[in-house]
Amino acid sequence: MNNSIKISPSILSADFSKLGSEVVALEKAGADYIHIDVMDGHFVPNLTIGPEVIKKLRPLTKKTFDVHLMISPVDNFIKDFAKAGADIITFHPEATKNTSKTINLIKKENKKVGISLKPNSKINLIENYLSEIDLVLIMSVEPGFGGQKFIPEVLEKTKLLKDLIRQKKLKVDIEIDGGINFENCNLAKKAGANILVSGSTIFKENNGDLKRNIEILRKN
Repeated sequence: MNNSIKISPSILSADFSKLGSEVVALEKAGADYIHIDVMDGHFVPNLTIGPEVIKKLRPLTKKTFDVHLMISPVDNFIKDFAKAGADIITFHPEATKNTSKTINLIKKENKKVGISLKPNSKINLIENYLSEIDLVLIMSVEPGFGGQKFIPEVLEKTKLLKDLIRQKKLKVDIEIDGGINFENCNLAKKAGANILVSGSTIFKENNGDLKRNIEILRKN
């Protein structure tokens, strides 16, 4: 099972003064994806980076750029992030007036489509769209800030989602993001997640030994 687990380190916890070399180091350390959190200070109470930064990082690695848009209205920015080099574009259903339209805008750019559920967002928000998307991102903290504590209540939602995907015989990845560490990563996998996003744990544990931390998360 662990061979199918992908690790997507969140650069929200990286040193922004040397972001390029941090991304290169993550690739060398065996990261599967690079998770990029985009926040607008409106949909969530924080600001991070825009397409220009992603564009500058893009030539440094061939790794999948897993871009989580916490911005609203999201449709206005999809083309910019696609052009900048995002491979997966994930949005929140609450950030659009028309979920189908947003899915189609991402597909039009030939990018993979993800939909994210905040801790209190219900599966029925996305149930009808599962056959049209590639990934569901379960937030295990409130979106907006790094370094928060994992909310275990989302594991039940993860299990239900996994069952639903199985019943519908779909190939949809389940990604989980928020407070993922060496203790709870196993619970997330058992619940059905196959992509783990982690920031603080990867960058700070074991004196910042990225390779070791990625391996522990993958194999734990």
